[in-house]
Amino acid sequence: MKLRYRFLTGSALSAPLIACVLSGPVLAQPVQGIYVAGEGGATFNQDQRVRSSSMFPDGRDRWRTGVTGIGSIGYGLGNGFRVEVEGDYRNMDYERFVTNSVQTRADGRRQTYGVMANALFDLDIGKSWLFPYFGAGVGYGWTAMNTSVTAAGNTLSQHVGGTFGNFAYQGIFGLSFPVPWVVGLSATAEYRFWTMLGPQSHGSTAWGTIGGRDVAKQYSFSSGNRDTVTDFNHSLMLGLRYEFNPAPPPPPPAPPEVSAPSPAAARTYLVFFDWDKAALSERARSIVAVAAQASAHTALTRIEVSGYTDNSAARPGQTGERYNMGLSLRRADAVKAELVRDGVAGTIIGVNGYGQAHQLVVTGPDTREPQNRRVEIVFR
Repeated sequence: MKLRYRFLTGSALSAPLIACVLSGPVLAQPVQGIYVAGEGGATFNQDQRVRSSSMFPDGRDRWRTGVTGIGSIGYGLGNGFRVEVEGDYRNMDYERFVTNSVQTRADGRRQTYGVMANALFDLDIGKSWLFPYFGAGVGYGWTAMNTSVTAAGNTLSQHVGGTFGNFAYQGIFGLSFPVPWVVGLSATAEYRFWTMLGPQSHGSTAWGTIGGRDVAKQYSFSSGNRDTVTDFNHSLMLGLRYEFNPAPPPPPPAPPEVSAPSPAAARTYLVFFDWDKAALSERARSIVAVAAQASAHTALTRIEVSGYTDNSAARPGQTGERYNMGLSLRRADAVKAELVRDGVAGTIIGVNGYGQAHQLVVTGPDTREPQNRRVEIVFR
């Protein structure tokens, strides 16, 4: 529940009243509820060591800088933690087969794709425009290879192909930049380290005079599995994330205190409610108590207590409008009852329920707007 005062033109506020209503700066809330995200960028693979084989030469696979894309759907817990499921794809061209025994020429590419489950934590560093985050994930990935290596003469002609799958894990570090003109939208910049457990085994055929462990042999044909290890991948990406139920924006900063010889009491007080609720929190009761105390020192003839709702409803259609009318009246009755408990005569309190009419913040239909879920206490 959020509370604030709205003051009539020309009224002043004393220091104790400021302290009561504005308890301190409030930063933007972490991600809460369902969100979707997508990002893409460049991917870099460290050289992969080709494990010693009795049929194929030793060496390392070297890959060119490639492209990557990731899509995810997740859920924020509202306390900084969030979990998500992602699908990922990486594509890199084969640069060369690095070996000391022969100069080679390479062609082809490798593609990796998989599904990961991630746990992340958003850091609140006191900046409304920047939220670092970090996390880790586990899942399953597949690597599809289609490469060829050739050397001059009859030295080597090798082809590697097929798809291999195994468990994968990753580390994540990123920066989130909320987009101020689109509520719930954030731009992201992210680094990921990803690796698949090995060895990775793919089918291979080769003709040539270089055999396993770079040992020379007669020109012949070899066929079998070619294993690689040390599959370490690094990705740099930019993306967007959209939250379907973002936290409401923080209230404006408290105005500077102004000394006044005779501060006038506020004549209008606002109490805000949670969606579909009419109960008062402890803080709400303290605000009503301030209004009750101010009424004892203010010349007035009547107190108007008016309840309102936003234009969303727990029940749709005309039934929802009637429901909101009753909800607004229950909120007003709750505030009146609290005023009476604080010593205000019930005979001078008028109660009204206006439902979703007279919005404080004008919104589209069926919008949950916290500032429209309110009760106004007005001194007459």
